[in-house]
Amino acid sequence: QKQLTESGGGSVQSGGSLTLSCAVSGLTYSSRCMGWFRQAPGKEREGVAAIGSDGVSVYADSVKGRFTISQDSAKKTLTLQMNSLKPEDTAMYTCAAEIWCWGRRKVEQVRPDYWGQGTQVTVSS
Repeated sequence: QKQLTESGGGSVQSGGSLTLSCAVSGLTYSSRCMGWFRQAPGKEREGVAAIGSDGVSVYADSVKGRFTISQDSAKKTLTLQMNSLKPEDTAMYTCAAEIWCWGRRKVEQVRPDYWGQGTQVTVSS
């Protein structure tokens, strides 16, 4: 069973931090790219950050310098460290995986094959 399961969402005040995690199972591929996406009510889903099998991370302009994406060596867990959170970061955050992908140089280039269910992040003023 291929599965992506997010955790770590919650409520935080502006300027605070949260760490999101995505547990990966059933996605053992030699090459894959993984990323985080988010969607706020009334808005389209947007890419936040991605990391390839080449180890290169890419970010949306809106989160550069504040968010950090990483994965463990076994590629079992995807993490998004979010610092200096702003109210506009409030959204449902979802992890995703694109198979047969070595790397991407822009987050919008990721074409996910699998999606998690999402975890809610709420940032208050």
